[in-house]
Amino acid sequence: VKVLDLGLTDYEKAWDFQTNIHQKLIDAKKNAGPKFVGHHLILCQHPHVFTLGKSGKEEHLKISKSELPNIQADYYKINRGGDITYHGPGQLVAYPILDLEQLKPDVHWYVRNLEETIIQTLKEFKISGDRIKEHTGVWLDVRSQNARKIAAIGVHLSRWVSLHGIAFNINTNLDYFNFIV
Repeated sequence: VKVLDLGLTDYEKAWDFQTNIHQKLIDAKKNAGPKFVGHHLILCQHPHVFTLGKSGKEEHLKISKSELPNIQADYYKINRGGDITYHGPGQLVAYPILDLEQLKPDVHWYVRNLEETIIQTLKEFKISGDRIKEHTGVWLDVRSQNARKIAAIGVHLSRWVSLHGIAFNINTNLDYFNFIV
């Protein structure tokens, strides 16, 4: 896996960057046939931004788009699955660009393994994370009324090459989550 750390990066620049790598891997698969062309992992943080996935609803952004400059945030409709989410400083964003044909061509398996990666990472810090059966992502205190999401997952696959990934709240300004459903 080639790891690329982009640091604090504008969302659109990171999206263009990962899309370019994604397309190159797809093109290489088309031209090389079954020959393996490699995996990538992009790590970064973003300035305040809300992204809406293909199955999301615009009304899940609780403020008008014209108000976004007042909170120094951007907004993008994107091609990943899922609803609306927030990205911002203090949140580790990981974009694995993997050829799942080389691992296991199963989107459910892939998403569950992304969740498991977060759960195992939390264990290293003596934090207990878990899944909620009906929801994708990783949660804290799932057996209490105070369950809260620590990691969101949204992916897109083309020719079994993954795009998008994980948003892992580490030291994030949680107030921005009040602007979304």
